[in-house]
This record gives sequence, structure tokens and C-alpha cells, in this order.
Amino acid sequence: MGKIIAIANQKGGVGKTTTAVNLSAAIAEAGKKVLMTDLDPQGNTTSGLGCSVGERNSVYDALMGRAKAEDCIQKTGVKKLRLIGSDIRLAGAEVELVSVEGREFYLKRLLNSIRDDYEYIFIDCPPSLSLLTLNALAAADSVLIPIQCEYYALEGVTSLMSTINRVKHSINPGLEIEGVLLTMLDGRTNLGLQVVDQVKKHFRKTVFATTIPRNVRLGEAPSHGEPINIYDPKSTGAAAYQSLAREVLARNKGKK
Repeated sequence: MGKIIAIANQKGGVGKTTTAVNLSAAIAEAGKKVLMTDLDPQGNTTSGLGCSVGERNSVYDALMGRAKAEDCIQKTGVKKLRLIGSDIRLAGAEVELVSVEGREFYLKRLLNSIRDDYEYIFIDCPPSLSLLTLNALAAADSVLIPIQCEYYALEGVTSLMSTINRVKHSINPGLEIEGVLLTMLDGRTNLGLQVVDQVKKHFRKTVFATTIPRNVRLGEAPSHGEPINIYDPKSTGAAAYQSLAREVLARNKGKK
């Protein structure tokens, strides 16, 4: 049974989608069967993996019961990485599901129907504490939280943690914190290093040892529709996500 990991932070611009694309690709490159589920109506994870929905079925179609999960899965440029893509239609799911009983569990039912086919399933959440994010937290075994190394790093994280705790106590008691990931670190500045210390004091052992640096090649890769391990495998960004993949795999060794 595959492990489901939601990548969430309601604050935008923290490297959430960059992490979704590159961590899933790095774990697939390590030989694991991986499914990336794009739950953001902006569809940036979909395009970042060089894919599009177009005439295909999307996560929206699957959530609305208009298509089976397996009919929405497409190949990516990484051999063992598959994708359920997203587009702007997904924004309509919030409106369509808002009055439906059990609306929090639609994604869980969708992913449970295919989770035995994969070792890891990642969910890229929208940058908000919305019904879509709630669906992701209800479906997930754990949450990976990217935090940007900037002055207001912990702003909003309290709200996210409060939501995670509410989900844990009400609809998903098994939900855990996979880890906290520090992103966009500029090690040359005192501020960046101060934020690292601040986050480590706040979250203690849940913080990953790997930090993701500011890296030009990481920023360029999405416009080419490639994860960093394909676009520039020798870059510092690629090395960082390979290191993170090793940490995630090590934390889950023997758990499945």
C-alpha cells in the first residue's frame, strides 16, 4: 500500500510546487513507483512535469465521478513517475462539493482505489486552507510543510498546524507531520541562517536536515517542463532534492 504525502502550506511562494515536482521525480529516480496528484487549480505541477490536461481526464473529472482514477493517470518524462493532472476547472470543485455530505473524503476515496499500485503518492495542495486542502489532509498519511527562509517564515504556519490538528482529531486520526522543509535558503545572509535556527527551535526533530538553496536552475526548470533532475542533474538544486529524497526514504524505511 502506497504512502500518501500531502505537500501543504497556505502561504504562496514558499517552494511548495517546486518541491512537489522535484521530490516526486527524485524518489521515482531512486526506483520507487510514484504518483503525483496535482490538486492546485493553477496546474503548475502538471506543467512543471511537461504535461497538460487538454482533452484528457483530470483530477477534477475523477473527483466529480466523471472518470475513474486510472483513466486520469498520464506518463511523465521520469520513468517511474505518473501524474494525475489539474487545470482551472478544479476551482469549480469547491463550489460543487460545498453542500455535499462527506465532501472531505472525495480525494481519499479516489486515491484509495489506486494506492496499491504505487509506493508513494504525493499531493500538491493549493496555497489556501480550502476544501481541496482539507480533502488532501483527509486522504494523506502525512504532511510535508515547505517554509521559505525569509523574515515572515512562520507566518501562517500556526493556522496550518491548527488545521492539521483539527483534521487529526476529527476526520483523520492517523495524520502525521512528514517533515518541515526549509526552502530558498541564501546561506550568505544572516537572516537566512537566523530563520533556520528559528524554525528548528519551533519544530525540533521534524525539520529535514536538507535545505533547498536559492538556485537559478531550479527557477528555470518549470518553463522547460522538466524536473531539475532532468533539466540540470548537476545543479545544486538537483543535489538538494536528491538529498531530500534520501531523507524521506530513510524516514519511511520499514514502515510499509
